[in-house]
Amino acid sequence: MAFKHLVFVFALFAFAAVARQAGAQPFTVVGFGDSLMAGYRLAPGEGLTDQLEKALRAKGLDVTVVNAGVSGDTTSAGLARLDWSVPDGTGLVILELGANDMLRGVDPALVEQNLDAMLARLKARNIPVLLAGMVAAPNLGHAYGEAFDALYPRLAQKYSVPLYPFFLDGVAGNAALELDDAMHPNAAGVRRMVEGILPAIEKAVTALQSKS
Repeated sequence: MAFKHLVFVFALFAFAAVARQAGAQPFTVVGFGDSLMAGYRLAPGEGLTDQLEKALRAKGLDVTVVNAGVSGDTTSAGLARLDWSVPDGTGLVILELGANDMLRGVDPALVEQNLDAMLARLKARNIPVLLAGMVAAPNLGHAYGEAFDALYPRLAQKYSVPLYPFFLDGVAGNAALELDDAMHPNAAGVRRMVEGILPAIEKAVTALQSKS
């Protein structure tokens, strides 16, 4: 009788361990941005969030990367949808906005104001952020480019968040990595983007998971 009871106790502990493991939730990264994040004109599995999740899992990290990109979004549009697009419990947000503002010649001061508000809201919710920067197109002029390019490092410093300086690094201007619009990455371009940003994301996720 005592032996049967002991077996039952061991079985109960084993079941509880399995239940805890099954109930464990993966670390959630939300890619919050525009068409560059949304996967414009790419097939399922080719977009940045899908490729990034695959790369992080290949590193042994239990991570889910959620696509919260909306093609055409400006920083104003992103600010308007931020609260409902990023759920409570999010482990990390990749904040990638500003390219469409830049292409439309929106005043960099407004871009900075909107991104500042988003960073402040996420900080208030205790949601960590990695800021993905953008670089102004040269045809917008030196003064505009200088003002636009400077806002991302300034915000990263203000909020003490990691900055990936140029989201399209290694892709912009490379026709082999772009769609025929010469603006958006193709699947190979996205792979290049993931290779570039992966170390920063991996470092952030590993550090945040170690704290939890």
